[in-house]
Amino acid sequence: MAFFHNRTVNLLNLHTAVSMIALTGGGAFYSAYLLTAGLSVPLVLLVNAGIVTLRFVLRSVLLTIAIPLGLRRLVIFGAILMAVQFPLIAEVQGTGTALLILIFASAFGDTIYWPSYHAYFASLGDEDHRGQQLGIREALSALVAVVSPLAAGWLLVAFGPHVAFDVTAAVQALSAIPLLWTPNIAVRPSAPGAFRAALPGVALFVGDGCVAASYVVIWQIGLFLTLGKSYTAYGGALAMSALVGAIGGMLLGRLIDSGKGTRALFLAIATLAFVTVLRAAVLSYPVLAVIANALGALVGCLYVPTMMTAVYNMAKRSPCALRFHILAEGGWDVGFAIGCGLGAGMVALGLSLRYAILLALIGVAGVFRLLYRYYGVHADELIDASQTQPEELAKI
Repeated sequence: MAFFHNRTVNLLNLHTAVSMIALTGGGAFYSAYLLTAGLSVPLVLLVNAGIVTLRFVLRSVLLTIAIPLGLRRLVIFGAILMAVQFPLIAEVQGTGTALLILIFASAFGDTIYWPSYHAYFASLGDEDHRGQQLGIREALSALVAVVSPLAAGWLLVAFGPHVAFDVTAAVQALSAIPLLWTPNIAVRPSAPGAFRAALPGVALFVGDGCVAASYVVIWQIGLFLTLGKSYTAYGGALAMSALVGAIGGMLLGRLIDSGKGTRALFLAIATLAFVTVLRAAVLSYPVLAVIANALGALVGCLYVPTMMTAVYNMAKRSPCALRFHILAEGGWDVGFAIGCGLGAGMVALGLSLRYAILLALIGVAGVFRLLYRYYGVHADELIDASQTQPEELAKI
C-alpha cells in the first residue's frame, strides 16, 4: 500500500478526521438550529447564501496573508478560525446582531481554511496515488461521522446549544495539532498563468456548489423538518447514513471495474442523479426520507474521488495551487449562492422543498459534462480513483 508511505498525507488525513468530528457533529446542526432559533426556511437558505457571498468578497485578502505565512501556517490559522463560528451559533435567537456576527465569522473562517486546505492537500499528495489517499481521507471521515451526529444531538437535547457548540469548537481547534508536524509550503508572490489554469476548476466548482446547495443543505433542512425538528432523530439519520457509507465504500470499491474509467464516472453521476430524484420524491415520508438519506452516502463512495482526483491534480499542475483553489472556491461560492437563493425564492413563493432539491440536477449535468471532458484526456486518473473506497460526501 504505497499510498500509506506519504507521512505528510497521513497527518493531513488525521487532521481531516478530527475536523470532521466537528463538521459532521455540531456543524451538521448549523441550519437545523437556526430553524429552531426562529428563522424561516427561506431565511436560513439566505443566511447560507450570504455566508458564501461574503466569502467571495473576502477571498481577495487571502493571498496577502498567505505569502508571508505559507500554506501550513495558513491551514492551522484557518482551522482555528473555523472553530470560532460554533459558539456563536448558540447565541442566535431570530434575526439581529448575533446572526450578523455569525455570518461574518463563518465567512471569514471558511475563506481562510478551505482554499488553503485544498491547496495544501493538492500540493503534498501523490498524483500516482491520489485516489487512494482521498479514499483513506473519506474512510476516516465516515468512521467519525457514525458517532459524531449522535453525540451532537444528545448534547443539544441533554445540555443545550451552548455546551454542544462549545464542544464542537474545541474539537475543531484541536484538529490543527497534527499539522504541527507537516512541512510548510511557500506561496510565491506571483504566478503567471495561474488564472487561466484555474478556469476548468472554477467551472467544475460552480456545478459542484449548485449540487451542494440543493442535494446537501436544502435536503438536510427538509429532512430535519420531516423528522419533526427532533435533534435526536436527525442525528440518528445522519449516523445511519455514515454507517451505510462506510460499509458501501468497502463493497463498491471492489465492484467498480478499474479498467473502465468512464464507467466509474457514469456510475457516480447516475447514482447522484437517482438519489437526488429519490430524495425529492420521499421528502414528506419520515421512514423513506431516512432511507433516502442513507442511500445518499453511497454517492460519496463514487462522487468524491471522481471529482477531487481531477481537481487536486489540476491544482498541482497549475502555476500555484493556492491561487487555483482561491479561484475555484470562488466558483463554488457562486454555484452555492445561486442554488440557495433559488431555493429560498421557491419556498417563499409557496413551492415545496422537494422542487428546490431537484435544482441539484442542473449542477449534476454541468459536473458530468466537465468531468467527462477531463477524463477523456486523463483516463488513468479516474482508473486510480475507481480503485478507492471512499465513504461519503465530505465538503460539498
